[in-house]
Amino acid sequence: MHLFDTFSQRGLTLRNRVVMSPMCQYSAREDGTITDWHLVHYGARAVGGVGAIIVEMTQVAPEGRLSPGDIGIWDDAHVAGLRHLVEFVHSYGARIGIQLGHAGRKADPVFEAVGPSPVAFSDHYRIPQALDAAGITRIRNAYVAAARRADAAGFDFVELHGAHGYLLHQFLSPLSNHRTDGYGGDLGGRQRLMLEVAEDVRSVLPADKPVWTRLSMHEIGVPGGYSLDDTVKVAQELQRRGIDLIDCSSGGNAMAAEQETPGFRLPLAAAVRAAGVPAMPVGCMDHAALADAAIANGQADLIAIARGLLRNPHWILAAEQELGVPATPPQQYRRAYL
Repeated sequence: MHLFDTFSQRGLTLRNRVVMSPMCQYSAREDGTITDWHLVHYGARAVGGVGAIIVEMTQVAPEGRLSPGDIGIWDDAHVAGLRHLVEFVHSYGARIGIQLGHAGRKADPVFEAVGPSPVAFSDHYRIPQALDAAGITRIRNAYVAAARRADAAGFDFVELHGAHGYLLHQFLSPLSNHRTDGYGGDLGGRQRLMLEVAEDVRSVLPADKPVWTRLSMHEIGVPGGYSLDDTVKVAQELQRRGIDLIDCSSGGNAMAAEQETPGFRLPLAAAVRAAGVPAMPVGCMDHAALADAAIANGQADLIAIARGLLRNPHWILAAEQELGVPATPPQQYRRAYL
């Protein structure tokens, strides 16, 4: 298989194996509804030929926002705008999913922060209120309601954000989870909320719609963090609960930076795939030959492109030219490729 081959999973078929990674635009209205910016932004990448688009982290609760400009899906009033976006992207041949998330302790300080334990991310953030049993149930219910709305809006698949230091990641990591109840302690307890949310969301979506999960695959360089071996086990548990693919990222739950080099997260995806779970690496994968080789060598099922698609909405067309594949521009642009 190669980068420009189709990909099928459940009822989803992509025209190629390039996925636009979710990237926050902070451009929604204060009530969480989308704006024309989102139509232009996502529509341009659909015209540019990506196989699928994942809409930026969309908040399942108003207090879970990174900023007042985050897209929301906590209210039925959000569905109409999202449905319009889905139909718009579909009209240009791409499939579209939505990333459901909650910032937890990394919420904008204007909102009340919640988390597994009263441990702030940094001095610039609030100390979160530790979620009690009722609060955890409220979070689970928010994800279920958001998944139902995503389905009503017509999204082709859903991704759960369990990475980058947001709420599900906060529960998974011993850096932020100091609980002594059934949601803390060893990996079995720390992964519990993520697994419950995954199972809840899977149960309310049609069987033909995939559910993916983004994970920060390790916390290397941060004393006391979890390892790649831990998250490979989590990935397998997620798969047992109906999760179809792991979006492999890293970092975000501590004030530490990774050295970003081409393909630096590819070994993380390869480890997940070796464990029998479909995987998609993200991060500096916008080198066409590298991305194609990752598919051809069996290290990844899909390739997520982030900043490369911000720089060039027509990344696909440039990659086709680089790899000597016949270009597939829209009819309106065909003269530029003759």
